[in-house]
Amino acid sequence: MTPNLTNGAAKLPAGFGRLWTAQTVSSLGDGVTHAALPLLALTLTRDPMALAVVTAAGTLPWLLFGVLGGALVDRWDRRRTMWVTDTARATLLAVPAAAAALDVLSIPLLAAVAFLLALGGLFFDTAATAYLPDLLGRDPTRLERANARLRGAQTTASGFAGPPAGSALLALGRSVPLLADAVSFALSALLVRSLPAVPRPAASARESLLRQARAGASYVFRDRLLLGLALRPAVGNVAFLAVETVLALFARERLGVGALGFGLLLTAEATGGLLGAGIASFLGRRLGTGTALTCTAAIEGLAILGLASAPNPYVAGLALAVCGAGMGATMVLGPSLRQAIVPAHLMGRVASTSRMLAMCAAPFGAFLGGWLATTYDLRTPLYAAAGLLLTMTAVTATMTSNRRVETALRNARPQADPADQDPAEESAVHGTSR
Repeated sequence: MTPNLTNGAAKLPAGFGRLWTAQTVSSLGDGVTHAALPLLALTLTRDPMALAVVTAAGTLPWLLFGVLGGALVDRWDRRRTMWVTDTARATLLAVPAAAAALDVLSIPLLAAVAFLLALGGLFFDTAATAYLPDLLGRDPTRLERANARLRGAQTTASGFAGPPAGSALLALGRSVPLLADAVSFALSALLVRSLPAVPRPAASARESLLRQARAGASYVFRDRLLLGLALRPAVGNVAFLAVETVLALFARERLGVGALGFGLLLTAEATGGLLGAGIASFLGRRLGTGTALTCTAAIEGLAILGLASAPNPYVAGLALAVCGAGMGATMVLGPSLRQAIVPAHLMGRVASTSRMLAMCAAPFGAFLGGWLATTYDLRTPLYAAAGLLLTMTAVTATMTSNRRVETALRNARPQADPADQDPAEESAVHGTSR
């Protein structure tokens, strides 16, 4: 059953507003905790390795359970998975909040909380990614519009508003930011609980979980378009983590900026991300989704090249803003396309496989950036990252071409309700195939 849509095929259903609000509130809470958790750890220890344990704990769930988590989401009701997960995360945060109030907070407890919050994020994000195309009838136009709004709100809430709010709330007491995040999860759970039900995908519970997980991963690796969509964030994470590892030191040693200037550089990147998310649909219509993805990937590489050769912080800020715009557009177009072409019963596994590849690649980028900066120069990791991004763009260009995109969308079309299809609108979205 396709959700009831009013006022034309391009309109988003009323339920999307509740999903958007839920994810915005939750992202604000995530931003609060993202800033507060490391600061809380600093109140307990100055040992870099202990601090690294807390940070690393938040990445482990995707590395350990990414594909299995996707297989479970494909077995479960997506809406129920989301609200139960957020309810559990709200309850979980009461533990460190109470420990902070009683002055018994510890690094092992913070690491465990970071791990469990990230595990909940794995299930929530995968379920939300799988739920959205069902809610929107798998229509590419609506998916791009919806993902642009979700991405913009997430960037604003977790990137702009959340971190300073987390720092400010921490000044009121060590348990305050944790309680604020718990409230955000509780509100998100209530909103998600009120979302419309969508058909549960037909999946065989008799088949082993490992076999289902393997089938999801194989689906990605055997499809050149999906593999190209997965390789870009994976290789991109290697490049971007190489940059991120040395960016603060590069800004201080080569650009001569302090803490405030570094914060402004990050703000420029986030601002570019908002702009990119906002124009993603326009780029997809104008160039075709495949060509737009190739262009945004090339823009990211050229922007990092500009950052590597930046003579002053103004050029560096412009380069980061351009890179952020490319990333913002890519993170709307890529997931929207994947949601439109992947069968509903595989959506959770395909999404989690792609995300896991990106997460597994990130530590290599951090190591690469540190090694190149130590062995050569602070600018070397940036030049290497630019070269990696541009090479990846060239390698994946044919994998995500307009022709492949249009073929995949035609093959996926029987999954959608024919009443929701608008041939003129579809032609405008996909662009000219060349």
